[in-house]
Amino acid sequence: MTTDGSETMKTLLVVYHTRTGGTQQMVEAAVAQARGLEDGVRIVVQRAQDTQPEDLRAADGYLFAAPENLAALAGAMKEFFDRCYYPVLGQLNGRPYAAMICAGSDGTGAKKQLERIALGWRLVQVLPTPIVCTHAQTAERIAAPKHITDADRARCGEVGATLAVGMAVGSF
Repeated sequence: MTTDGSETMKTLLVVYHTRTGGTQQMVEAAVAQARGLEDGVRIVVQRAQDTQPEDLRAADGYLFAAPENLAALAGAMKEFFDRCYYPVLGQLNGRPYAAMICAGSDGTGAKKQLERIALGWRLVQVLPTPIVCTHAQTAERIAAPKHITDADRARCGEVGATLAVGMAVGSF
């Protein structure tokens, strides 16, 4: 609430990186469900390379979506965290976040890395991090455009909807 008693709309910042389209499909599913269920939250979607510290400061909650490359966060997503980490350190404490990982096989390395960075920012994880596995295990399949299954899109949609509704009603 503002000082005059009116409600202020909260902002959910979605930061993602994609190279072969899998993570983008996950984000699209999350955002579609979030917008479909909750119009009390402003949703801002940005690629990692376009996101600046002031974007993080202006948001009330976050959804981070990244591919895993070589058992770690993809370079562009890691570069976003490297570039923005210290400029906002101590300024985001207690804000809610969720994350999603797109992986060829495992995804746990990127998940752990992202969650550790969010812990350093003192963000509050409000949902478990889903890992969407594309089973890309050859050079050709790794480089090929990804197609996320309907079941995995539904899981990502639940993440977006839960985060947006929870922010709107003040649960987190």
